[in-house]
Order: sequence, then C-alpha cells, then structure tokens
Amino acid sequence: MQYLHTMVRVSDLEASLHFYCELLGLEEVRRKDNEKGRFTLVFLAAPADSERSVRLSAPELELTWNWDPETYTGGRNFGHLAYRVADIYAACERLQAGGVTINRPPRDGHMAFVRSPDGISIELLQAGEALAPREPWVSMENAGSW
Repeated sequence: MQYLHTMVRVSDLEASLHFYCELLGLEEVRRKDNEKGRFTLVFLAAPADSERSVRLSAPELELTWNWDPETYTGGRNFGHLAYRVADIYAACERLQAGGVTINRPPRDGHMAFVRSPDGISIELLQAGEALAPREPWVSMENAGSW
C-alpha cells in the first residue's frame, strides 16, 4: 500500500491557492482541467516533498474545484491536515499577516491550528524540538474552533 494524496473540495480556487501556496508555502506540482466533468484538479506538495526525486512517493494535497457553484459544509468533520514547519512562529506570522486567524496559537512553540478558506483545519507542527515560548503567542487565546 502507498499513500498518494488527500483531496479537499474548494469553493474558490484562487482564494484556496493563495492560502495553500502563498501563505502556507505549498507548491503546485500539476493541474488538470476536465471540461466534460466541469472540474479542475490542482495537486500541491510541501517544498521538501516536491523536491523528492521519485514523485510517486511524495504525499500531495489535491484541491478539487467544481466549476458549477456548490456549498460545502462539515470541514471540521474531515479532521485536519498536518504539516511540519521549520519555524512555527514565522509560519504563523506569515499566515496572520495574510489575514488568516490563528485558531490555536503556538503557545508551546510546538503546535498551532489554522483553517483554510473552506474551513479545513490545518495543524502546524514545529520540526525538531519545540521553540522557546514567546510573545505574542504565549498570551494569545484560542479563536473559534480548530
């Protein structure tokens, strides 16, 4: 058995690409438009994964955008995606500067949660040892659900 990808449906492809690529730091690795099915698939990977020499072994996130408008609910029912980051404070600062709410701040220097534009919960985990706790994160309260 081999893990291939996780698929999430998105209601606004451009907003989702801005979130996942520009703010979160994933890279688009391929895209497929299906005119007959009226949808677009965009496959994303974390930079460390997209650099692997064997693409088939790298985990990916598949964004599925249906061209006909739909309303998606239950993002919390999905659970969450998790990504390891080099500096959790820098990642949260970049996301917050881009208008993303930090639902569970990295008070412990190790873990944080944010949500995508479609309500998908995303866990960020510090690579290696936790960073020393620091402000403003230590004093920041949770916002919403994560």
